[in-house]
Amino acid sequence: MIDPQAIPRAPVSWRGAVRIIRSAWPPIDLFEDIADPADWPLLIAAEQKTNPRLMETIGNLDLVPQDRWVAGAGASYLMAPFTHVSPDRPSRFSAGAYGVLYVADRFEVALSETIHHHGLFMAATAQAPGWTSQFREIVLDVRGALHDLRGGDPAFAPALDPDDYGPGQALGASLRAAGSEGVVYPSQRHPGGQCVGLFHPDLAANPVQGRHLDYHWDGVRVDLIREPATGKVFRVETASGH
Repeated sequence: MIDPQAIPRAPVSWRGAVRIIRSAWPPIDLFEDIADPADWPLLIAAEQKTNPRLMETIGNLDLVPQDRWVAGAGASYLMAPFTHVSPDRPSRFSAGAYGVLYVADRFEVALSETIHHHGLFMAATAQAPGWTSQFREIVLDVRGALHDLRGGDPAFAPALDPDDYGPGQALGASLRAAGSEGVVYPSQRHPGGQCVGLFHPDLAANPVQGRHLDYHWDGVRVDLIREPATGKVFRVETASGH
């Protein structure tokens, strides 16, 4: 068991960091259009009378402390990971009881991370080869004092296991319960890359949608990436283990 008290904190300030998400989730108008989050509960109560599916779209706002809600342009990209959680969608630092906003320090790192996880999903569902899914790039800024798992300390290795997320989930729960803002850690999918797992949406800002991306599944792995806007297709190299 990793002792949370043994993990140092480090200031992290990234401009132009990158998150890549499935394009199946459009922005949520409530977060985008209503500037003052204090107005959300009343608006939701009114809307529910005529739109019973509203909560399905917004998710569970109670999972986010009200003083950490964010609104305005692009806010959906920051809020949605925290209001739509499920044990069916665990991640490195959460077993699914709470949300984590994962962001990479640059595009190539975010791409490698999503290729890996999408490949696992495709292998598990045994889908036929082809262009399978559309993704979108979100460019944003990150700022916070985060618990730092970089530096190669062997004591932190269990939380960074490439395949077993159990230790990382236990650590994430402990850190979050103790008031941690989140974790900064070395990417396990892109050598030299860095990622953050943020425990609150207000630690990120200025999200802007970047390019759209299509992923191609060859039956074994994601082997091609396409930019629909330009028609350019890029082959995914296997040297880094993806």
